[in-house]
Amino acid sequence: MSRTIAPNSSQARLILLGTALLLTLGMGIRQSFGLFLSPLTRDIGVTAGDFTLALAIQNIVWGLSQALVGAIADRFGLRITMIAGAAIYVVGLGIMAAAQGALALIVSGALVGVALSCTATSLAMTACVRAVTPERRSKMLGVVSAAGSLGTLVVPLATQALLAREPWQIGMLFFTVLAVAMLPAAYWAGGADRIPGQGTAAASMRDVLGQAMRNRPFLVMSGAYFVCGLNLIFLTTHLPAYLAICGQDPMLSAEALAVIGGVSAIGSLTTGWLGSKYPKHIILGLLYILRALVFAVYFMMPPTPTSTLIFAAAMGMLWWPGLAPLIGGLVAEIFGTRYMATLLGVSFVVHQLGSSLGAWGGGLIFDLTGSYDPAWQIGTLVGFTAGIVQILAGGPTRRRDRMIVPAAATT
Repeated sequence: MSRTIAPNSSQARLILLGTALLLTLGMGIRQSFGLFLSPLTRDIGVTAGDFTLALAIQNIVWGLSQALVGAIADRFGLRITMIAGAAIYVVGLGIMAAAQGALALIVSGALVGVALSCTATSLAMTACVRAVTPERRSKMLGVVSAAGSLGTLVVPLATQALLAREPWQIGMLFFTVLAVAMLPAAYWAGGADRIPGQGTAAASMRDVLGQAMRNRPFLVMSGAYFVCGLNLIFLTTHLPAYLAICGQDPMLSAEALAVIGGVSAIGSLTTGWLGSKYPKHIILGLLYILRALVFAVYFMMPPTPTSTLIFAAAMGMLWWPGLAPLIGGLVAEIFGTRYMATLLGVSFVVHQLGSSLGAWGGGLIFDLTGSYDPAWQIGTLVGFTAGIVQILAGGPTRRRDRMIVPAAATT
């Protein structure tokens, strides 16, 4: 066995910078697709269900491909995987910019889903964790997630400003340019390949996966992750349409998404700090419960600009980037970092099933009922339930023999 090699400070900074840029650009684009629902469907003659089906496929492909992509990254390297993902992102967005019907949207959604598997949270967290010491892991995951949240602050505002003056295709070309900028970021983040991952007591990836499928905290965390995807993607996809129905200015939805992105940086720093001090599974459960309560309060009242921005700020504190320090920290604590990309990919499959249901199911419910009320009511109920289960059943098991204890060295 060889000793784990710590990166020097300049190498670590470049890895963390590349990781933050990947998250900033990639997640800023992904979070802003809902702004295209009204202009795109009106222009090319597709329904809200068609558009949200493409987003659902994007999220399903992202989820289903994440474990495989994680295994590829663990086997062949983060750098080549991330660069390939950025290139696929460019192609997928180009196809959407040229779309004339539902089929092109679906193809684009599938490609973007693969691209997100290669560039988004799971691989980014793996690169970040390798670049820092275990003592700094939770806090640094929070810092990188916070930096990544800047994209969800800037991109929605810039996109809506373009859509207010230009055809939606120009906005999609803007997305394509941002995706091109992800290529050098992927190269920098991929420097984590030079840092060996921390090993585990299990001898192979198959052993690690077998242990994970018998590990209660990992299974509970992955199941609750479903609700994260369902609620958040329902919101980013359908909030613009919901506000338009309620007679609000189209810019309000972009402002709300930007507020979510900006405040989520604070949320990420906060959860990173809390995760270094308190049990991560309890913090996760409380996040899910608080989200459900915020959802219920907002959707029970007619939306106004003030209530919408307050709601966005509250959701930003509880947003997805804030989960990264907790999810990544839990996986690293239980299994080590050697096969972290693969294990995060496995849990992310369930998350993306929820995302797909949130995007597509919300569109179907609206098409069938003409209202979003049933959708947010379901989201509130399952969010509260997931939080309770995460707190009560997501803690360490008493059967220590069913846990994987990280080894101190790399195999």
